[in-house]
Amino acid sequence: MNTRSTFSASLERDRFDRFAALLARQLDGDLLLSAEGYPSLTESLVGVHPIAELIISATTTPAQIKDFCFNTPDPALGYISYTYGMLLRGVASDKATDFPLGHLKKYAAIAEYADGQATITASDTDLLNRMTALLTGPLDHAAPGPVTGLPDTPPRLSLDQAGYEAGVRETLERILSGHTYQLNLSTRFSWHCPDLDPLALFLALRHDHPAPFYAWLTSGPLRVLSTSPERFLRVEDGHVLSQPIKGTLAFADYSPELNAHLTKSHKESAELSMIVDLIRNDISANCTYDSVRVEHHKSIFQVDNLLQMYADVHGELREDRDCLDLLFDAFPGGSVTGCPKQSSMRIIEELEPHDRGVYCGSIVVIRDTRNMDSSIAIRTATHDTETHTLNVYAGSGIVVDSKPASEYQETLAKADKFLGLGEQ
Repeated sequence: MNTRSTFSASLERDRFDRFAALLARQLDGDLLLSAEGYPSLTESLVGVHPIAELIISATTTPAQIKDFCFNTPDPALGYISYTYGMLLRGVASDKATDFPLGHLKKYAAIAEYADGQATITASDTDLLNRMTALLTGPLDHAAPGPVTGLPDTPPRLSLDQAGYEAGVRETLERILSGHTYQLNLSTRFSWHCPDLDPLALFLALRHDHPAPFYAWLTSGPLRVLSTSPERFLRVEDGHVLSQPIKGTLAFADYSPELNAHLTKSHKESAELSMIVDLIRNDISANCTYDSVRVEHHKSIFQVDNLLQMYADVHGELREDRDCLDLLFDAFPGGSVTGCPKQSSMRIIEELEPHDRGVYCGSIVVIRDTRNMDSSIAIRTATHDTETHTLNVYAGSGIVVDSKPASEYQETLAKADKFLGLGEQ
């Protein structure tokens, strides 16, 4: 891209969110919106008017993705699906998928927010002026409003309670047989919503249930509504940070004693420790010798009515590697596969009747060879504007002492903000 013009202003995050809502509604903007108070806080970013797009298929190579991301200095925003990760790991699937295996875009204009500062950068002066007018004008009317077309019937489940608990029991057998020692099993909730306004739903969820990796992305007739709390990999001037989440405690009324209850749980602690070891191994090949270290192990944050346990895994990217080398060697994230990764993914493919698609893949912002950020696309929904299907996914980590009924209840807790839609 050639010369770009820039406008900057200091403002509150809520005002930027309302500005972003207008860009999505009026200019079909793609959104990545972060939130304060979370360990994986990131820069919010809005892309407007795509000028280049890469739709990833089964024949797209990592080298082609690199070429798209690095051939100009403009940031790329989009998603890479779990299904593409299966190809990278050599896990075959014959399940139909409605989504491309990934979709990355570069834009005529980018709006970003970090540290109380909003910046708009555009190659088109008229577009910059239009966005600046929206940012500096009245934004009260952009506050989240009522969501129309919400489902009024229970969802269809790809694995209902009986099916999910049977899947947990089969996973326990596989653990005892030595084929896996932790596995993430998911189910899919589906509704037919012919009158749903998916953007209104996304903005209402963002307002009522903040998290650090909210993403609204358009991909043909498909919409991604990701409300993820989990960072996969961040690379900042070569410094690598992964923040895997494992260990969950749902609550109705919070009290400080619940934190100790979570950290002292042998089962939840084992889940986190296994995945931290996997992440350390996954990033080590692309990091300098002896730079990989773990900090803040078994830290806790709250999102929705859940306590989540996490750790910080650091490293330094080798000079002869770039951020996409790191991403693809570690993809998909270990917290949504299990250990060992490839064999766990094969079992997941066998036990789950649905294709995950973008769920458990990653939302990514790739800036250059040594700077990117990415989420684990959990707490994520998709909406098909042609079939009017809303799909929501949730899962849990299975280890040797997991209880089938408890794991099913954990999936319901993680999907709770979506499952209550029809009650609003």
